[in-house]
Amino acid sequence: MEEMEVVLLTGLPIEERRDFILTKGKQKRQLKCDADSVAGSVSQRACVYCGARVVLNPVTDAVHLVHGPIGCASYTWDIRGSLSSGADLYRNSFSTDLKEHDIIFGGEKKLARAIDELVRKYRPKLVFVYSTCIVGVIGDDLEAVCKAASGKHGIEVIPVQSSGFIGNKSAGYRAACDALMRLIEPGEKKYVIKSKNINYLGDFNLAGEAWIIKRYLSRMGVDINVVFTGDSSYAALKKAAGASLNIIQCAGSMIYLASRMEENYGIPYMNVSFVGIEDTSNSLRNIAKAFNDPEMAYKAEQLIEHETALVKPAIQRYREKLEGKKAAVYVGGGFKAVSLIKQFKEIGIDVVMIGTQTGRPEDYRRIGDLVDDGTVILDDANPAELEKFMLEKGADLLVGGVKERPLAYKLGIAFIDHNHNRKHPLSGFIGAVNFAEEVYATVCSPVWNYI
Repeated sequence: MEEMEVVLLTGLPIEERRDFILTKGKQKRQLKCDADSVAGSVSQRACVYCGARVVLNPVTDAVHLVHGPIGCASYTWDIRGSLSSGADLYRNSFSTDLKEHDIIFGGEKKLARAIDELVRKYRPKLVFVYSTCIVGVIGDDLEAVCKAASGKHGIEVIPVQSSGFIGNKSAGYRAACDALMRLIEPGEKKYVIKSKNINYLGDFNLAGEAWIIKRYLSRMGVDINVVFTGDSSYAALKKAAGASLNIIQCAGSMIYLASRMEENYGIPYMNVSFVGIEDTSNSLRNIAKAFNDPEMAYKAEQLIEHETALVKPAIQRYREKLEGKKAAVYVGGGFKAVSLIKQFKEIGIDVVMIGTQTGRPEDYRRIGDLVDDGTVILDDANPAELEKFMLEKGADLLVGGVKERPLAYKLGIAFIDHNHNRKHPLSGFIGAVNFAEEVYATVCSPVWNYI
């Protein structure tokens, strides 16, 4: 069959998207990162509101009110699936449900009434009000409405400036971090690590992952002050400035907050990853090193040795079945992509295509160091590009989110969900086994004999 030219819906052939695609070993240039989302394009990059919502939604005892059309409110708790050990108010999604009349005459009065109603019914200490695309167009003054509501009810009502047409998902992360900074009570500037008390940034407690890491750190003698924002509460977030160190799992969503907390409160930060055996082990060691505590370092090594011995036999069994398979990866953040490359190597799988939605230049430099020559590296790919390179590279498996699942199955390629709507933990040593088991069950399923 004659080879067809793959063309995007925007009219640009893949060859003209040079700033977003490269193959290691062929081009010496950087990917264009953090480009704005474009309405009507086939970009996979999500909107500003989406970025803000996924960061803030795990605050368990807050009211999350979406100021906009009802459709935006569908992006709610069950999209991320974060778990709570206490309050469950965050599992509700509220909307002002703006209609044509509100768009013409303004929605500020409707928003004020919605806040009044929610406060009367739920008595929350905190309300987040998210702006959406239409709010940015009609110009409602969220700041003024929230300030008036806060004074009226004696609680914190915080506007989240996440209206569309101003950026992309990364801009939403920053909007969420700005909202969180308004919550944190000022503390003394530290600049030195005193207590063994840390904040864990960039974990949203998917399937209880924050609890797994909390147990590891507890065995080393480290206490978690607050998780941003998995299983977090209003009271815990207020005291975030009391930590001695910030560790960041998802740098894409939380590096901005960590930088601001260092500037304002003198809290140093470090990047970690608890995805895969290698990264989990190195992260625990690096935390102990940051505290300069020999006893903590000893406990970390004991923990790593014990947990690795428990999971290594299972990992080896799966590796024997998976050796030589090829994987394509398309995930949200760069830290996740880097960890997945290492995790696949642990089970004998080569990554032949890899891309992210919100990766930073430094993430792509790290990816380039880890992958083999010939690996296709993409930023903000669309389905046409993913399909082209998966077939070209002979991928046996695609790792992605819910949007990529139909594409994989259409092509007869195995798929696993590494996104935020999964219901099983992938962090820590137990997460490494869960990952290997899922890859094996998918790639080696008998169903592929009938395709």
